[in-house]
Amino acid sequence: MCGIVGAVAQRNITPILLEGLKRLEYRGYDSCGVALHVNGQLQRSRSTSRVADLEKQVAETGLSGFTGIAHTRWATHGAPASHNAHPHFSPSSDNARIALVHNGIIENHDELRAELTALGYVFQSQTDTEVIAHLVDHMYNGDLFETVQQAVKRLHGAYAIAVFSREEPHRVVAARQGSPLIVGIGEGENFVASDAMALAGTSNQIIYLEEGDVVDLQLGKVWIVDVNGKSAEREVKTVHAHTGAAELGPYRHYMQKEIFEQPRVIGDTLEGITGIMPELFGDGAYKVFKEIDRVLILACGTSYYAGSTAKYWIESIAKVPVNVEIASEYRYRDSVPDPRTLVVTISQSGETADTLAALKHARSLGMEHTLTICNVATSAMVRECKLAYITRAGVEVGVASTKAFTTQLAALFLLTLTLAQVNGRLTDEEESAHLKAMRHLPSAITSVLALEPQIIAWAEEFARKENALFLGRGLHYPIALEGALKLKEISYIHAEAYPAGELKHGPLALVTEEMPVVTIAPNDTLIEKLKSNMQEVRARGGQLFVFADVDSRITSGDGVHVIRMPEHYGQLSPILHVVSLQLLAYHSALARGTDVDKPRNLAKSVTVE
Repeated sequence: MCGIVGAVAQRNITPILLEGLKRLEYRGYDSCGVALHVNGQLQRSRSTSRVADLEKQVAETGLSGFTGIAHTRWATHGAPASHNAHPHFSPSSDNARIALVHNGIIENHDELRAELTALGYVFQSQTDTEVIAHLVDHMYNGDLFETVQQAVKRLHGAYAIAVFSREEPHRVVAARQGSPLIVGIGEGENFVASDAMALAGTSNQIIYLEEGDVVDLQLGKVWIVDVNGKSAEREVKTVHAHTGAAELGPYRHYMQKEIFEQPRVIGDTLEGITGIMPELFGDGAYKVFKEIDRVLILACGTSYYAGSTAKYWIESIAKVPVNVEIASEYRYRDSVPDPRTLVVTISQSGETADTLAALKHARSLGMEHTLTICNVATSAMVRECKLAYITRAGVEVGVASTKAFTTQLAALFLLTLTLAQVNGRLTDEEESAHLKAMRHLPSAITSVLALEPQIIAWAEEFARKENALFLGRGLHYPIALEGALKLKEISYIHAEAYPAGELKHGPLALVTEEMPVVTIAPNDTLIEKLKSNMQEVRARGGQLFVFADVDSRITSGDGVHVIRMPEHYGQLSPILHVVSLQLLAYHSALARGTDVDKPRNLAKSVTVE
C-alpha cells in the first residue's frame, strides 16, 4: 500500500517518476502526486484519480525538473482528497521549502501536530505525513541529511519517507523504519523507490535499505547511515525487475489474466522438482526440520487461508501439530513459546507489515527456526527468515490474490511432504504418487478453467444478490473462506463461510430463497455428512450452488444447481476447487460493474498495521 519514487539526475525526471508510479499501481491507491524542484522553487501536481490523470495534469502544466519525488497514497489519516494527497509541502505556502512523501503510520502525530501548531505551522491536511514535513522544516539547519537524521528520532511508528529541499536542488534524502524502501544506483543519477519494479528499465543496481537507515542521494553519491547514525555499507544487488508480466495483453482485467496464468505459474513453482528433499527450502533445512516438534504459521488475509489449508495437510500427512495465527493478532496476545517450533510466514509481497512484526515477535520469544513462503525473493521476509521457498507466481497486479494463493498452496504441500519424509512418515511409493499428482496440477487446473461458461451463468444470478454463504468441510473449509473473501473483495456482495456442520448452530437462521449457498463438494470421507447439511439448506428454501466432483453423486434439481469438477483430486483438491471460486467472484464482479482490479478501500501490499 502506497508507493514512493524519487530521483536526482541531470535530465528531466518527470517521465521516470510517473512511470514509477504506474509500476506501483498494483499496490492500490486512492490519490497520487508528484513534486519537483523547478527554477529554485517547489512545484507539485496532485490527483484523486489514477496516475494517467496525474500524467495529463503534468503534461498540461509542463512540470519538469531534475530533482523530485512522487507518491501513490492509500488513505489512512484523512479522506482521499486533494489536500490530503502527497507530496506535502512545508511551510504550507507558495514559498515552500520542504517537499515530503511518506508510507506508514506515525503514532505520535497528534502530539507533534500540537507542538508544531504552537510554533505557528498551519496544517492543510488531516494526514500524519504533513506533521513530518513541518517537523523537518522546523529542524532544518541547512543540511537536509543531518536534519532528517535528527527528525526521524522524534517519530514513533512505521515510515518510509523521501524528502527534498528548495535550498539543496540536487539532493533527496530518504529513511525507513518498518516500511520497505530501496535505492537505485545510476551513472551520475540516483533513485529511491518502494520496490525495484518501480525502477525497472531505469536502474537494476539496487540497495535494500535496512531498518533505521537514512540515505543521502546526490548526483554522484549515495551515503547511508544506520539507526545509530554510523556510516553503513549496504550490498548493491543486480535485480532484473521484469515488467512484461504486468502487461494486460488480451484480458479485460489483470485478475482474469492471473486466474488463467495459474496452470503455468504452478508449473513454474514446481519446476525442476524430481524428488522431496529438505534442501528445497534452503541450506541447513534438514537440521532445522529434525529439531522441530510443531509448526506455527503466521499470515494475513488470503495467505492465512493458505496456512489454514496447510494445517490439515501437515497434521494428516506429516503428523506434526500446527497452529495457524492471524499475524496482526499474534503479537498482541500472550502465547506459549516453544523453541522447537518451526515458524512459517506466508506473504505474497514479503513486505506485509503485520506478518513481519509477528515474525520478529516470535523470534524475540526464542523461536529461531524460521521459514517463509514468499513470491518475492528480494523481500524483507526472505531476508528475515533462515529458510525460504520462493513461489514463482510472477507479478500479481489484481488486489484480490489468485495465482499467489495457489502457488502458496503448492509450496505448502511440498513442505508437508518434506516434513513427512524427515519424520519417516513418507514411503517411496507415497512420495512418487504425490509428485505425480503435483505434476498433473497444471493440466487439472486447465480443465477447471474450461468450466468458465457455466460459472458465468451462475455469476449473472449472483450479481443480483447482496448476501451469500459458502460451505465446506474439513480440508475445504479454508477454501470456502477464501471463496467468500474473493466475492466480497471485488463484487461487494456480503459473503460468509462456515464449516457445513455449523449451519444448525446459528447461520441457518439466515437462509432463505434469496440467500445463495455455495457448497464445495469433493468426493471425500465427509461427502455424506455434507449432503445432509445441504438438505438442511433446501428445507429452508435456500438455493444451493454446488461445485461437485464427478463421482460425488450429487445431481441438479429444484433449488440445487451443480457444476461438475473434472476429477477428484484427493489431498490437492483445494487447489482445483479454489479456481472455480475465483472465477465465480470475478464474473459476479464483472456483472455488477465494479472495479475488479482495484476494489474500493483495499490495497495490494499492506505495509502498515
